[in-house]
Amino acid sequence: MMSRTETKPKITQTSDLKGPEKVAVVMLALGQEEHTLWDRLDEEEIKEISLAMAGLGTVPATVVEDVLIEFVSGMSATGAIMGSYEQTQRLLNSFLPSDKVDALMEEIRGPAGRTMWDKLANVNEGVLANYLKNEYPQTVAVILSKIRSDHAARVLAALPDDFALECVTRMLRMEPLQKEILDKIEETLRSEFMSNLARTSKRDSHELMADIFNNFDRQTENRFLTSLEDRAAESAERIRALMFVFEDLCKLDPGGVQTLLRAIDREQLAMALKGSSDRLRDLFFSNMSTRASNIMREDMQNMGPVRLKDVDAAQMAVVAIAKDLASRGEIMLAGQGGDDELIY
Repeated sequence: MMSRTETKPKITQTSDLKGPEKVAVVMLALGQEEHTLWDRLDEEEIKEISLAMAGLGTVPATVVEDVLIEFVSGMSATGAIMGSYEQTQRLLNSFLPSDKVDALMEEIRGPAGRTMWDKLANVNEGVLANYLKNEYPQTVAVILSKIRSDHAARVLAALPDDFALECVTRMLRMEPLQKEILDKIEETLRSEFMSNLARTSKRDSHELMADIFNNFDRQTENRFLTSLEDRAAESAERIRALMFVFEDLCKLDPGGVQTLLRAIDREQLAMALKGSSDRLRDLFFSNMSTRASNIMREDMQNMGPVRLKDVDAAQMAVVAIAKDLASRGEIMLAGQGGDDELIY
């Protein structure tokens, strides 16, 4: 099965389609009225076909016709069809309860895999560790014993040391589990972690562009945003709100500033602060020792005039480090979209 992150090649002939994708083509061609075929499928088959349908993209009419002829002799297509998450959800809503459809779609949008343990193997170790560190060590031990050993090793390395050691100790003493307990853990993972992961992974085009704009130098960023404001002012405003820039580090708490200070190069920070506001400078200086802040001020003064592109590069590097720390749960970043919005 193709993973959610892979890009489906352009479909030009029937041989480009795998088995579940051919079934998805047939189901889309039949439409919402012919839902009796779905009743003959079990839940795993529905998931597999739904996942294939959601990632199908555009299928030319000639390919649709070939597939239908292959499945039903004499039947031909009337035109090209488009498979998407939205189309899949509409189709499933025609014959399944809405709560079941929502659960299915969240699972489809989430990490790929037939079982819960397969899906966990496709979750970034930092994201998984950030969730597991709030669970009981015994529960974490069970989960780590069920996933691949290489992935479990990376997750353990991302957990706090004392907590990770406790989990290892529990794994060493672990006895065979009752099926009811394992089922309960799977259900909790599905209802809490996976459903939240699927919802937070739904990124619209403005979020994607905000990430791209964050990697522009200041002149390029201003050029694009100014041009975009003339053509689509609302989109430009949304992108600005979603972008995380160097000045947003003003919203870090003292613990976050100190964690960031330990992770960045002193000369890089001095260059970045040359182009910052007094408020942000004061925040960093107030979280240093008197001696360290005095040395930093002297370093900045001794630099003299610096090129804007060098300041931009240093600020982008500091922001990248801050985002990496946030993704590992070591600091919390508040975005421009609102004081309560968290960026991970």
